[in-house]
Amino acid sequence: MASIRFLGAAGTVTGSRFLVEAAGRRVLVDAGLFQGMKEYRLRNWAPFPVPPDSIDAVVLTHAHIDHSGALPLLCRGGFRGEAFCTPATADLARIMLPDSAKLQEEEARYANAKGYSRHAPRALPLYEAADAAVAIGRLRTLRYGRPREIVPGFTLGYSRAGHILGSASATLTVAGGSGQPVRILFSGDLGRYDAPILPDPEPPPECDFLVVESTYGDRVHPPDTAAASLEREVLAAVARGGAIVIPAFAIGRTQEVLFLLRELEQSGRIPSLPVFVDSPMATDATPVYRAHREDHDTHMDALLDRGVEPLCPLRLTFTRSTEESKGVNRVHGPCIILSASGMATGGRVLHHLERRLPEPSTTVLLVGFQAAGTRGWRLQNGAETVRMHGKDVPVRAHVVSLPGFSAHGDRDEVARWLDGAPTPPRRTFCVHGEPTALSAQAERIAARGWEVHVPAHLETVELG
Repeated sequence: MASIRFLGAAGTVTGSRFLVEAAGRRVLVDAGLFQGMKEYRLRNWAPFPVPPDSIDAVVLTHAHIDHSGALPLLCRGGFRGEAFCTPATADLARIMLPDSAKLQEEEARYANAKGYSRHAPRALPLYEAADAAVAIGRLRTLRYGRPREIVPGFTLGYSRAGHILGSASATLTVAGGSGQPVRILFSGDLGRYDAPILPDPEPPPECDFLVVESTYGDRVHPPDTAAASLEREVLAAVARGGAIVIPAFAIGRTQEVLFLLRELEQSGRIPSLPVFVDSPMATDATPVYRAHREDHDTHMDALLDRGVEPLCPLRLTFTRSTEESKGVNRVHGPCIILSASGMATGGRVLHHLERRLPEPSTTVLLVGFQAAGTRGWRLQNGAETVRMHGKDVPVRAHVVSLPGFSAHGDRDEVARWLDGAPTPPRRTFCVHGEPTALSAQAERIAARGWEVHVPAHLETVELG
């Protein structure tokens, strides 16, 4: 009897972890960290629901930390198996996992410097750089459309999900209780249609059970394109004479913004401004985006074939060192600063926000999903102050959300993807969403006549 246990991204949008068990073996699909509100982040510190050494293999749908960031933690806890992913995901994980470990170590050092005494327990990192190195050594690559057996009784196949470079929907075929194979399709994070750089999500392959993301299950992105909204806000910011600060995920969002800035410049729709990418991770990831042509759409490929650098606006500067980052804060007048993290939960963007938020001439562009409780979410919801580095920073800047930049398909785009299913699944599970989005997604899927369920955290479902 096959089963699936929802160890994360159930009832929430973070911490993607789904444990599939069959024939005495365990495969974990995604190994994500919980992010956002404290009640979710504390789950990272709880003992893993099953012993890590009892897991035979891990399958990653893509490299974002809420899908891959717990892999070093599993290795630290005794996981000895292999972790499967696409080639681009492997290259991005080699950047992201050490960076995640570095952040864990820095947070522990900060906590100890701030409040450690001999009478208090010393703060420890969730995991360390050595654990990330072990996790990277476990990565094994599998290309799209080439299924193979990853452990006895489990066959894995990947199809393109269009979310970030290397992102995939994963189909696991496992032995069922009746002896018939059971096909379980995990959508992963589904991307947008007609988005730059990446091809559209591929239609879902035939499956018996479907686990589908629901991030925007209750809403539709506005018709305004990402390029049009970016053009409008850049021109308005230039008129105000201030800087544009863009908290952006180093993987995916930064590259999309760079792509559109270059196109808008080249077409004369915006002036050429100084553009600073102040993120060592984004600096490392951008060449990876260029290199993996199996993940490019036809337009991106055509630009490269013509010798155009698609991700390079005319006045682009990548900064790596702390001193270079501080230099960006001394720049006056219109400029564009792309810096992580995308929800303003940490990273160098906090220094730019602390410096620029009090200035009415500043524009802050929020170009992605802002999880409840994050600084980005508070800015999005009109906070008059945000707390950073131990002090309350006044928000006098012009803050704008640009939902057209979301890398997640909206309600209608997920429906479009579901329309491509060859046959209805026996049962569909809605995950990776806030409660209202999950409920709305489930209602729309039920209206198709499909059986649908919204699983609870740690719930186990027998699949037959």
